[in-house]
Amino acid sequence: MSALTEAVSRRRTFAIISHPDAGKTTLTEKLLLFGGAIQMAGAVKARGEQRRAHSDWMKVERERGISVASSVMTYEYQDCTFNLLDTPGHEDFSEDTYRTLTAVDSAVMVIDAAKGIEAQTRKLFEVCRLRDVPIITFINKMDREARDNFELIDEIEQSLALDIAPASWPIGMGQAFKGCYNLLDDRLLLVERGSNDVPDDGQICAGLDDPKLDDLLPSHAAATLREEVEMARGLCTEFDLESYRAGHLSPVFFGSAINNFGVRELLQGLARFAPTPRPQPAIDRSISPDENKVSAFVFKIQANMDPKHRDRIAFARICSGHFKRGMKMKHVRSNKTLTMHNPVMFLARDRELAEEAFPGDIIGIPNHGNLRIGDALTEGEMIRFAGIPSFAPELLQRVRPDDPMRAKHLERAVQQLAEEGAAKAFKTRLGSQWIVGVVGALQFEVLADRIRTEYEVPCHFEPAGLHTARWIICEDSAEIKRFGDANGGDMAEDHDGVPVFLARNNWHLQHTEENWSKLTFQKTREQSY
Repeated sequence: MSALTEAVSRRRTFAIISHPDAGKTTLTEKLLLFGGAIQMAGAVKARGEQRRAHSDWMKVERERGISVASSVMTYEYQDCTFNLLDTPGHEDFSEDTYRTLTAVDSAVMVIDAAKGIEAQTRKLFEVCRLRDVPIITFINKMDREARDNFELIDEIEQSLALDIAPASWPIGMGQAFKGCYNLLDDRLLLVERGSNDVPDDGQICAGLDDPKLDDLLPSHAAATLREEVEMARGLCTEFDLESYRAGHLSPVFFGSAINNFGVRELLQGLARFAPTPRPQPAIDRSISPDENKVSAFVFKIQANMDPKHRDRIAFARICSGHFKRGMKMKHVRSNKTLTMHNPVMFLARDRELAEEAFPGDIIGIPNHGNLRIGDALTEGEMIRFAGIPSFAPELLQRVRPDDPMRAKHLERAVQQLAEEGAAKAFKTRLGSQWIVGVVGALQFEVLADRIRTEYEVPCHFEPAGLHTARWIICEDSAEIKRFGDANGGDMAEDHDGVPVFLARNNWHLQHTEENWSKLTFQKTREQSY
């Protein structure tokens, strides 16, 4: 086995997806804790001496107790290298999540045991399904009153049209929650509620018939466990690795992230079952991870991770080859050569120089505006990976600085945040005003916060009287020019310089489409790598 093949076999690159407040960020922290990456887990809403969540590093995240940007964490566990991507759960920031899912090989879907499948969970699952991303399910918050286990499993099966194979089974719920039984290995793991975030090793029993079970559990709990496990094995699909990796079946783990229950089993499940880096689809061919030539694509830009240095980091997924610091890479879009002097690995905002990286790894490349979402980096080949969709915004507002003398600074801030993918930015052809488009209203608050704190430009958003935006596509550039001349007041350009039509209402959009039938008014635009 070559060094490259061996390194690829050790990689597990996965995202955590869920509806807001299902416990995704808490689970991320506990996975890092069990993986030995941190000594003390943080809390999303930290009080007193509690640490803040490592994945929620932005000022606005810490203030609001929500995740608004994806973060990357790399750690080792059981001879595997894990690349964990924590994604925003809130639907207002879903586009960041969609982009992130293009860079992973599997996902963990976190479900609140009291609520079951929720709207955002279903949306994110469908994105995974489109890409055949295999999913492990973690039913969280079993330490609280929860719905019936069989009811939850049935809902997942019916709602998502997904086969379910329980990998563990909970013993009780709420205050009576004792731990979980591992169905795959036929063993019981009882975990005491840990103090100071130190995971307890628990006590292991061999099989349901082990008399030790009756010593460790109250008689009613032992009897219920035996009965429910027997029913689960009879009613549910048996775990099949091929079916899971094809995206047809999901193993289910139960637990309570905040109390360390079930986290170790989940991590072991990822190490055993999650796929190694998969081939990446490109326009002309599929890129296999064991190819010797290095290739990578940029799926995310993050500005101001270090507020002291106004930095910009491009997040790139290595698709093939053995990457080494200092190597020269072709930037396919510009056809220029870039030297990778200071690539970094991440633990959320903390980072260290990456001397090398392998397929599946996520590296950060310091970026001065030359790298954008969708860019490909190769050792010479003109590869164009299948693109990331960019969606037309649903809400549009005008942005103005509180101090008119800071207009240029505001312009730079808006452009950088647009390149980062935090919002869409359109510069009007008449008046050169900036229109900002977002998916959800909360994004305007977050953007104003970030522009004020990161760029020191107090600003405000105000209604623009606009309904939607559409990218204009036509092979005949003269036709686009004629359209622009006739509709100058409704024209703008996005941060990439692509022409955009700003519609005042639905009738305005439909009427314009009918009158200019040679043009295509696109609701989604693919950002090719």
